[in-house]
Amino acid sequence: MNQSQQTSRRNIFKASLGVAAAAASIATLQAGPAAAQSASSGTTAGDARPGSGFVTTKDGTQIFYKDWGRADAQPIVFHHGWPLSSDDWDAQMMFFVGQGYRAVAHDRRGHGRSTQTDTGNEMDTYAADVAAVVDHLKLKNAVHIGHSTGGGEVTRYVAKHGRSGRVAKAVLIGAIPPLMLKTAKNPGGFPKEQFDGLRAAFLANRAQFYRDIAAGPFYGYNRDGAKPSQGVIDNWWRQGMMGGAKAHYDCITAFSETDFTEDLKQIAVPTLVMHGGGDQLVNIKNSAELAVKLLPKGTLKVYPGLSHGMATTHSELINAELLAFIKA
Repeated sequence: MNQSQQTSRRNIFKASLGVAAAAASIATLQAGPAAAQSASSGTTAGDARPGSGFVTTKDGTQIFYKDWGRADAQPIVFHHGWPLSSDDWDAQMMFFVGQGYRAVAHDRRGHGRSTQTDTGNEMDTYAADVAAVVDHLKLKNAVHIGHSTGGGEVTRYVAKHGRSGRVAKAVLIGAIPPLMLKTAKNPGGFPKEQFDGLRAAFLANRAQFYRDIAAGPFYGYNRDGAKPSQGVIDNWWRQGMMGGAKAHYDCITAFSETDFTEDLKQIAVPTLVMHGGGDQLVNIKNSAELAVKLLPKGTLKVYPGLSHGMATTHSELINAELLAFIKA
């Protein structure tokens, strides 16, 4: 073997070590802060919660969840929008763990790392899945925060499963309640043909459809003067494509046709309704402005010009507002 070949082999060996180290670091980060702390301190896995895991529901569905922060801290439970995953709350979870809270988020069935279900993709089952996660983690006095479809999930969960001591407060961000669909009793909703169009675009090319939503109306990147972030767009697309096509397709019906009117009336805990004035996907006049009137203890805050995805594009502002509400 000549000197050139020896040098080449040494470089390949060094590169392999670098790849292995990077993979180990990524695995530790994906396991969550508890695992990262355990790895850095030399403690065994049994000394701390793993930071993530799965709950098996009654129908055998595996629901993935993240559980970061101190076990004895007040829990904040995050509910993501369609067709995303718990990763969409990274900015909020990191912030609240840093503030001393326990941050929990799950991947809705058929989304993210949870089972790609072909049944149960509707609000009653979504809420029951949340209850399974809450029971498994023994969460009490929790604040439930939901975005978009996740806001509907929070509404149904708190109304049906928010037993005394389980829920302290709720937050709806760009949320779908009371009802998105246009009906005789809901004349300000979107016509069914509009949701049929979503389903058609989904079936024609789901990957491109998701790319177009993220690069356009979701974050307001289609507005004049907007400065799109390719990383944010790619991360939205990544999360969407992780989930199951059948579950995502069914969820369009779940978020568009579920009526949360009676659920909102039953929520007795303080509830903050946050909505972007520039939201192009959930009409504020037919959602937030109606929802706050139905909530016994509702408060509405509108953010002029901000988009449906304001929790990502303006995370510092939204995090500060959430913290103030939780502490109040």
